[in-house]
Amino acid sequence: MTDPIHNLISRRQLLRQVLGTSLCLPFADFLGTSPVQAQTSTPPHPAAPVAQSLSPEDDDFLNEVEKACFLFFWEQGNSKTGMVKDRCNVHTDKQGVAASIAATGFGLTALCIGEQRGFIATADALERVFATLRFLWKKLPNHRGFFYHFANPETGERMFDSEVSSVDTAILLCGILTAREHFRNPGVTQLANLIFNRVDWTWLSEDTSLLTHGWTPEVGFLPSRWDYYSELMMMYLLGMGSSAYPLKQEVWNAWKRLTFEYDGMRYIGSFAPLFVHQFSQAWFDFRGKRDKYADYFQNSVTATEVHKRFCVELAPQFPDYSDDLWGISASDSEHGYVAWGGPPAMGPIDGSVVPSAAAGSLPFLPAATLRVLKNIRNRYPSAWSRYGFVDAFNPLKNWYATDVIGIDTGITLLMAENLRTGFVWDTFMKTPEAQHGMERAGFHKY
Repeated sequence: MTDPIHNLISRRQLLRQVLGTSLCLPFADFLGTSPVQAQTSTPPHPAAPVAQSLSPEDDDFLNEVEKACFLFFWEQGNSKTGMVKDRCNVHTDKQGVAASIAATGFGLTALCIGEQRGFIATADALERVFATLRFLWKKLPNHRGFFYHFANPETGERMFDSEVSSVDTAILLCGILTAREHFRNPGVTQLANLIFNRVDWTWLSEDTSLLTHGWTPEVGFLPSRWDYYSELMMMYLLGMGSSAYPLKQEVWNAWKRLTFEYDGMRYIGSFAPLFVHQFSQAWFDFRGKRDKYADYFQNSVTATEVHKRFCVELAPQFPDYSDDLWGISASDSEHGYVAWGGPPAMGPIDGSVVPSAAAGSLPFLPAATLRVLKNIRNRYPSAWSRYGFVDAFNPLKNWYATDVIGIDTGITLLMAENLRTGFVWDTFMKTPEAQHGMERAGFHKY
């Protein structure tokens, strides 16, 4: 029986345990992937993005996925506080005890998608948005505007001695800005502005250009810094786009961009699971844009293709992996929550499949990821639930996770919608904060 508190460990905490406090390990330890530091590399000029055309069958399938994912956020979000549970057991009445501010951020965006698609009435969506924003502004404990990672969904009380989390607050803020832009309601706008402008990015960067992972009242700032390419992009861009407490422009150049090479393909990455290429791009639209370092959308296309090939090449060891079934990212496993993926291979890979690994890359490799998700839906009924795909499963061992996890369900929902319509991208990128952050970071269109 897995300890439920262990299941609430953050992805970054787990990565620090696996890799140490620095993500930069000796390169010789990894076979098949050759990284070099690439602070000033300029990838080849890629073709402009092409709008995707989905078949009616694929569009109907994604609608089914989205509707199930939305239901998680609607039913596992507290109707009075808006706080969304971190996870939920889909087979029993035993539900998660903690809400996650990251899941709540995905939940606010889910309300926009649900209202737009007619999954929920506008009045009901607005009622939940108001409840969430009022609670965030008036009740949920914060420090300099940043929120604790885990909280009691009814009272907002900090849980599990969790940290005031920089990146999870950023995910929440992305959801807040999306709701503000989508609903364009004066009350929503006022509350969203109050919450966003309370975040003191200058406190987080007082003595360094590299933001810390978080802060606790017991020890102060955590020693780990956001120093290598990862989901950090959303956080730095939001801070640079703030009008109340803006980050300095030089922070965008402070974090390292390691270039990896695999099977003749080069891309910027980290020694981390696939989700690091997905989370910022759920909201920030990098298509057809680049800074002086890279086209990050095209970079994630390459990283996803590399990950697919990596999994398929593991087939002699794990015969379930194929072009029709691949994808490993931080998730539940038969032995608890693990940070696994590759290349380079990391974690105790055992043939498990994580549906959100493919789903989170839907806009990057539509045909390949759709093939995987439809295969899972058709051939592995135990991997599907009321709330969509379970977090992970292992066909070789006939093991299926009992839980869905909010952030994995969230990245599935948002990326499915972005593939279909670009709705989240189009809505979020209308916000002045997103536009200003990307301008200050030096992004320009081709």
